[in-house]
Amino acid sequence: MTESRLTELETKLAFAEDLLETLNQTVIRQQGQLDLMQQQLRLLHQRLQDALPDEARTPRDEIPPHY
Repeated sequence: MTESRLTELETKLAFAEDLLETLNQTVIRQQGQLDLMQQQLRLLHQRLQDALPDEARTPRDEIPPHY
């Protein structure tokens, strides 16, 4: 009985480790996508700011420093 229980636990551990690695790779890929989207958003915001005349800009147009 102990041998089968140990084998079952080792099997569960192997599946858990595989799932953890899969989830980790997913998080890494999604973080890369988020970083890319943030960079694109900054570029779009800068282009919008550059396209607006200076007198048309208001403080609401500026992104707060924490973004």
